[in-house]
Amino acid sequence: MRPSSVVCFALALSGCLAGFPSASASVPAKLDDPYTNEGETQTFTVNADGSFSKLDAMTLRVNNEAGVARVAQQYVWFNRNMADVQILEAYTTTADGVRHDVQPEQIRDVQEARSFDAPMFQDIQEKVIVFPAVEPGARVHLTYRKTQKQPIVPGQFSDFTPPDLAPTHNFRLIYDLPADKPLYADARGFTALQPVTRDGRTRYEYRYDKAHFSRLERGSVAYVSYGDRLMVSTFADYAAFAATYRESAADPSARDAAVTRLAQQLTAHDHTPRDKAKTLYDWVRRNVRYVAINVGRGAVVPHSASAILANRYGDCKDHVALYGALLDAAGVRNEPALISSGSIYTLPSVPGYGVINHIITWLPELQQYADSTASNVEFGFLPSSDMNRPTVLVGQGVLASTPATALMTRSSDLSMKVEPDGSASFSYRLEAAGASAEQARAMLRVQTPAQREESIQAELRSVNLRGTATLTTSDLNAVDGPLTITMKGTLESLVVPGAAASIPALTSLAGGFEADTRYWLGERQRTQPFVCHNLTLHEHARIELPANFRVLDMPEAKRTQDRFVDFQSQYTFDPLSNVVTMTREGATHFDSDVCTPDDFAQMRPAMEAIGRDVRAEVIVKSTLVESSSVASQAP
Repeated sequence: MRPSSVVCFALALSGCLAGFPSASASVPAKLDDPYTNEGETQTFTVNADGSFSKLDAMTLRVNNEAGVARVAQQYVWFNRNMADVQILEAYTTTADGVRHDVQPEQIRDVQEARSFDAPMFQDIQEKVIVFPAVEPGARVHLTYRKTQKQPIVPGQFSDFTPPDLAPTHNFRLIYDLPADKPLYADARGFTALQPVTRDGRTRYEYRYDKAHFSRLERGSVAYVSYGDRLMVSTFADYAAFAATYRESAADPSARDAAVTRLAQQLTAHDHTPRDKAKTLYDWVRRNVRYVAINVGRGAVVPHSASAILANRYGDCKDHVALYGALLDAAGVRNEPALISSGSIYTLPSVPGYGVINHIITWLPELQQYADSTASNVEFGFLPSSDMNRPTVLVGQGVLASTPATALMTRSSDLSMKVEPDGSASFSYRLEAAGASAEQARAMLRVQTPAQREESIQAELRSVNLRGTATLTTSDLNAVDGPLTITMKGTLESLVVPGAAASIPALTSLAGGFEADTRYWLGERQRTQPFVCHNLTLHEHARIELPANFRVLDMPEAKRTQDRFVDFQSQYTFDPLSNVVTMTREGATHFDSDVCTPDDFAQMRPAMEAIGRDVRAEVIVKSTLVESSSVASQAP
């Protein structure tokens, strides 16, 4: 069972390809699917020290043009210092039965892109196999052996297999281990055969067959969070799993003089554990480059704190090691916390690398987590990819969890002054607080002038406006607190004078209620858990019309409320000043960052009501000739 040929991230220790030695011509192909996995077998032969060899063979049938791109190149990742990969057989069989062998020059070892040419990480490579004559109706055949000469964790073995979300048939996973090394499994959707013990070894086998996978809905969490998956492991429980990481991460250099000196210098004026933890967090996230090789990709041993400090880059393990050493030097208690980052929100009942792919820091005195790899997240918050996740606290060897949800607030004020010719000047002020504030600040800090201009135009295009503007912000060197953005400019042809016309009842530019309801209503119904964030929004707008415009119709105020959503809008028109004012206020009240299909069914009526409201318009009528009152005011 193979992942998509571009991303091997989710498989971690189990490799990126699988297979079966011969095609199964009797398997019906559904041509709507890009390709069909007609058969594959992965056979792991595990040694007592945790090293192993994996024989992997597969046959994929290309069903249509889309399948060509998915199948024509295959990738196998490996750590060149710990493993090697041999391609035993690779060829394409075209629909007319002609065999086209992969030539030696069509197999290359390439540096994994995420190594970013950092010397610490140049041992992570991918073997790329480019298949010839791939076209609809062709079959790709691959057999390879991966030999893990050095175990990821000495004495232990684990393997994680998610479905490929393509029609899959005749899929077998075989694990052959010493009989005194039991294999534990969480096999959801996989059929387990009775283990067979012979000659001092036990053979475990799992089978999988599934002809159809539903389309992944917009915003849904990873399929393996709720669907089929297989995790096998020799770890008896998470306490044992945490103990092995704790032992491997022991760092004699943690009390290095340079590390201690830096911690003391940075925190010299801090008086509380929180102040110290925040100062050190901000220094690490702003000064140590994150090289994104996840836990489980190669050795799970962090580099020494002194080496990380000298090089100023590292992966998540290294960030935790250096931040932890600095915290120790400042007298702030901390411990590593292993988690699943990304869109996987659950852990299997047995531990292993693959689902667990990231590590962050737990601060018990502060009862909070910190992820210094997230350079755009301020202290006290986590990136959304870390929220609402089970964690394995390495020091205590127990399961815990990151916060289920965090509140973000956004307040905006939009003012437009329409000119007699239908153009307008405008000013817009936005204040954001919560995790999104520092994320926006970080983006603005590194924008070039051209990128800044493009972001302004994107803001206007998002609400179907054209014009020019300048943008100013609050201090971008701040590391926390709200962010304020102000835009001022002119709009072309906001409304065409001389007839009845509509002006969008805008209360915000990019983001806000309009963008959120577009996300909520991106699916008419849901069958999969999906991501939902808690927001509080306050939006106010003012439209000043000239004397040659009169208002014919105004939107009606709306109010809707249910268990998850509060919303109200209000619209007023002052005929004396010819000014329209509009307000929208609302908040969501989710228990966590993951909502269920039933939650969506309950909130959908309210979301649809908000969706109708944000599409409201102010209907005006104007004359091409300015009124006498306007003319009399002319100089």
